[in-house]
Amino acid sequence: MQKKLILLTVVLISCLFIRSHSVDTKREIRFQEKKILTGADQVDQYLPYLKNKRVAILANLTSIIGDTHLVDSLKSLGVNIVKVFGPEHGFRGKASAGVLVSDETDVATGISIISLYGKKNKPTKEDLADVDILIYDLQDVGCRFYTNINALARLMEACHENDKELLILDRPNPNGYLIDGPILDMKFTSGIGMFPLPIAHGLTVGEFAQMANGEGWLTNKVKCKLRIVKVANYNHDMPYTLPVSPSPNLNTQQAVMLYPSTCLFEGTYLNHGRGTYYPFTVLGSPELKGIYEFSYTPVSIKGMAETPLHMNQVCYGLDLRKYDIGLLRQRRQINLQWMIELYNSYPHKEKFFDSSLSREMGTIERLVGVETFRQQIQDGKSEKEIRASWEPGLSNYKEMRKKYLLYP
Repeated sequence: MQKKLILLTVVLISCLFIRSHSVDTKREIRFQEKKILTGADQVDQYLPYLKNKRVAILANLTSIIGDTHLVDSLKSLGVNIVKVFGPEHGFRGKASAGVLVSDETDVATGISIISLYGKKNKPTKEDLADVDILIYDLQDVGCRFYTNINALARLMEACHENDKELLILDRPNPNGYLIDGPILDMKFTSGIGMFPLPIAHGLTVGEFAQMANGEGWLTNKVKCKLRIVKVANYNHDMPYTLPVSPSPNLNTQQAVMLYPSTCLFEGTYLNHGRGTYYPFTVLGSPELKGIYEFSYTPVSIKGMAETPLHMNQVCYGLDLRKYDIGLLRQRRQINLQWMIELYNSYPHKEKFFDSSLSREMGTIERLVGVETFRQQIQDGKSEKEIRASWEPGLSNYKEMRKKYLLYP
């Protein structure tokens, strides 16, 4: 009798466990099956708040609701949009990287567009005199050297200086799973690195804004009044395919996912795909002929790269267009092996890190964020040794980051 009772108890506990596990699994499946909704998609959460307000928007081609541009959608819903601010690449995303953008009038809507990537980098008192609230809606890709977070910080400063509220329509970070790289040494502060972040910061723009406020990163440690519309049904580990290319040279999902690793080659004398229709997914140089079989030829492409490095020369190197991104997600690390391999293969090593020859965005120090990286590669340090030099800064950042997360 006692054995039967024990057996019955075990069976009951097992059933309860299976049922509980099944419920948890179903909840997880339901969560995953729910469609990710960006902040902009959730119009009902912010449209009433914009009623009877004069609105200015910092937006570009990624600022969409479904298939329609945010500005076009809100204007059709009766929102009083008095002006638009345009970041790098312009409001409609037609300018090349690093090319200054002029003020203009949007042909589609007749709204004045004030460039924040030209004569000035943040709104003036005059720009905001007829504005009640500002909206920020730009797709980011989760890297310190992608300039959208710089534009956000300057907009936050302008909001503080002119007593305006900033409404952030948050979007997923396609590289949200990745937190890696050395923390920026602030002596290398530049337009491609303004804050003590690792190369891949693992934040959405809403989370970055909270961090910038909380850590006192804005000029004079000011704070901006924020209202954030969170992404629905999202967490940082979720794969997210961008519905619109965020900039002319990040024109494929493969490029977006490789960007934290391959953008570092802007600090070298190797071409990284600019001058092709698949930038950031190929790496090469004429000097590598005979060492690699794969080849491509950079050419002038209007709106993408008009004078690319090694233009009209056959480059030999690595083709990463079919590289398994799952390997990056599995390791949760920037790939340093490509840098190590190509440096070791390059015959004229004194030229490898000569970014003055490459005519690109900056030196390897400004891209990586520390002065030791160049020497480590030249000295033949292993990836493990290089990574060890990023501590304890990277681990400290990961702990600090937790305070500002909006998503599980």
